[in-house]
Amino acid sequence: MHISMRGDYGLRAVIDLASHYGEGPIQSSEIARRQRVPEPYLDQLLTVLRKAGFIKSVRGPQGGHSLLCHPAHLMVGDVLVALEGSLVPIVCVEETASCQLADRCAMREVWRRVKEAADDVLNSITIEELARRQAGFDRRDMYHI
Repeated sequence: MHISMRGDYGLRAVIDLASHYGEGPIQSSEIARRQRVPEPYLDQLLTVLRKAGFIKSVRGPQGGHSLLCHPAHLMVGDVLVALEGSLVPIVCVEETASCQLADRCAMREVWRRVKEAADDVLNSITIEELARRQAGFDRRDMYHI
């Protein structure tokens, strides 16, 4: 399994929105600055996330983006699948017709188990958990005088 920059940046944007949950719409320029993501690319990812039903977007000077549901109800795996598509390590795990050896391949079971293990991990972690963890890192990085 390989997570692209699309998945990484999009997941970071969702975590950023989770850390500001309940504060109203957050402008994409703020998210881009905090997450060090190019804003035009971030806007594309936010569109994907909006169409997937994870965020709502409001236009205008007071507009921005916010999560549609509480971060505790949003799983990392769901967000990654929306951004990346299937997280299967090899196509034959989901599409047996794509491989002539699928019904007699010793490796297919290994790849199926890899996918199940990855799904178990990604679907057991909420966006809220990651937002809390990130907040702890951010507090640790602050300078105090």
